[in-house]
Amino acid sequence: MAKPILVIMAAGMGSRYGGLKQIDPVGPDGQIILDYTLYDAFRAGFRRAVFIIRPELKKAFENAIGRRARKLMQIDYAYQTLDRLPAGLTAPEGREKPLGTAHAVWCAKDLFAGAPVAVVNADDFYGADAFQKVYAYLESARDDGVGRYCMVGYRVENTLTENGTVSRGVCTTDANSMLTDIVERTAIKRDADGVIRCAPDGDLPETALPEGTLISLNLWGFTPSFAEELDAGLRRFFAERLPANPMKGEYYLPFAVDELLRAGKATAKVLSTVARWYGVTYREDKPIVEEAIRRMTAEGLYPEKAEN
Repeated sequence: MAKPILVIMAAGMGSRYGGLKQIDPVGPDGQIILDYTLYDAFRAGFRRAVFIIRPELKKAFENAIGRRARKLMQIDYAYQTLDRLPAGLTAPEGREKPLGTAHAVWCAKDLFAGAPVAVVNADDFYGADAFQKVYAYLESARDDGVGRYCMVGYRVENTLTENGTVSRGVCTTDANSMLTDIVERTAIKRDADGVIRCAPDGDLPETALPEGTLISLNLWGFTPSFAEELDAGLRRFFAERLPANPMKGEYYLPFAVDELLRAGKATAKVLSTVARWYGVTYREDKPIVEEAIRRMTAEGLYPEKAEN
């Protein structure tokens, strides 16, 4: 089977951050978060990466990361736009917002057809342990009539920001660490009383999340069957869910996976990690990320100088 490919979702608008956060320097030599993602992925075994971006950002991405990354691995670009859809589908008139993370991966599927893929966000720092675990899993996983997927699960308390709420997929697992349920919650934070809570969200009530609750940061591993499942999933989303919220409804990766789990078409092994997430959800997060990377660089975990 083909070697695992890294797929990096970078087409988001970054509206809460107020800028193009994916290429904002955070390292001591001007490195961006993606430099650390690619460094960790390369050490884990990945030799090819696909960036999913908006077409107008290609030059900025190539200058900020692509030309350096090519020294480590093959780099390709896929483009998430509202007109890239399965045949017969059309985005709602007047829609500007991207259609979500599962649609983003669908937009790249021709570039990884037949290969297993690890999918990550461009603006999240995942840690070396996460990439090592997902690569090792994908090296041996095989579809057998059922998609054999995986997800790296983080403890919720290790994934929060002090500067607002975060969106996470809240996971439930069985005794064998297999994912049984995942619910996307869009407003999670630690309240003044120290309790981590999800705010009410549509039909979902306010919910307290105990320390240690496993959540998804969109670090998924997929065997080759997932690419074709996304086509059918997008069609269902357009028919059943998008009409209720045509301007803002999104087809999320956790929802796509949950749908397949419930239909018996896939399993998802949860690979737990105690790694600490770092990200720039809000502009105020940047100094925290910079300090964490400075500390890890001083400890020798990452090189001080960027590849030029």
